[in-house]
Amino acid sequence: MSKTRPNPLQWIAYACGAKLPSSMNDWVLNDITGDHYVVRHLVRAMVPFLPLFAIFMLFPGPLWLRGSMVLLGVLLALFYSVVYIHQNRARRLQKNGLPIDLNNAKRRAARAARDGSYDAAWR
Repeated sequence: MSKTRPNPLQWIAYACGAKLPSSMNDWVLNDITGDHYVVRHLVRAMVPFLPLFAIFMLFPGPLWLRGSMVLLGVLLALFYSVVYIHQNRARRLQKNGLPIDLNNAKRRAARAARDGSYDAAWR
């Protein structure tokens, strides 16, 4: 597996939907299908909204109201990120020229073992 990682500017562009160079395909594959992909996806999904949240904090009014606007924005963004997690991950794999298989080797092996035990018990 290649150790090539994106620099901070590349990562911000990647979080906003840009394609990374093909030399980073191993990193992209691990990022999207690795063990903690949900946490990484949620963090990555919040990056494009950070300027909007900063603008909300500049609105006139009490701090609690501005904080409530940001909280509502965060909750809505998290909701839609969770709802569309599989579609977003598949699109990101496709955009980087990788096969659209959302399971990593560990999950494939676990599923094969589970299917094998089911077949042994019930077929």
